[in-house]
Amino acid sequence: MKKTSGTNEEGSLSASRRVYLDLRKKITEMTLLPGTRIVERDIAAEHGTSRTPVHEAVQRLTEEGLIEVTQRVGTFVARIPLDQLEEAMLVRTALESAIIDRAAARITPEGLERLRRIIAEQHVSVDGLDYQGFHNGDEIFHETLADIAGLRGVWKIIQQAKTQVDRYRRLTLPIPGRMKGVVLEHEVVVDALEKGLKREAAIAMHEHLDHVLPVVEVAKMLRPDYFTNHLSGGRDPFAGV
Repeated sequence: MKKTSGTNEEGSLSASRRVYLDLRKKITEMTLLPGTRIVERDIAAEHGTSRTPVHEAVQRLTEEGLIEVTQRVGTFVARIPLDQLEEAMLVRTALESAIIDRAAARITPEGLERLRRIIAEQHVSVDGLDYQGFHNGDEIFHETLADIAGLRGVWKIIQQAKTQVDRYRRLTLPIPGRMKGVVLEHEVVVDALEKGLKREAAIAMHEHLDHVLPVVEVAKMLRPDYFTNHLSGGRDPFAGV
């Protein structure tokens, strides 16, 4: 009986993680938009599992601030908390400054080629208005810099810190000129690395990251219903939904 129980428990954990990863991906990629109602019964049916793994996944996402559970109202995809964006970018900028500093000291022709190839693919995404492909390319560009620097563990920390920023960034990609501007900023960083200009590379990266938050006001004007000025808790953020 113990063996069966253990097997069932392992299966439940596997299903929970599967649902968690699927929901998290849909939320961060803005497939599930802020304010969307989460119905555990429907998700369980979609994944062919019981409601227990779904409930576990929802609890984990609630702890991460991606899902909001409001008593007597329901469970929803959380709105993007504006007061978390600045803190997340402060963390990201500090850590990416360390990455670019180390990458400048370790860059090789092979590393430069990897970065140039990613930028070329991003240009293709810009021309094709491929927002998903562009976002993926942006992630790969920064991850590759961390790899070149020998700081892949730092990139994992950055990924955890910037979850809410990623949701917001997805909203900014359709803004005219936004994607092209990002690629040009990537090129300035790589040009500095290629020339061995360590200080210029650090400045270019800092300016690149500094351009993320000013676009918030534009995104808010486009979809004000996707944002909240407060962290979860206190007032009902979904009043009127």
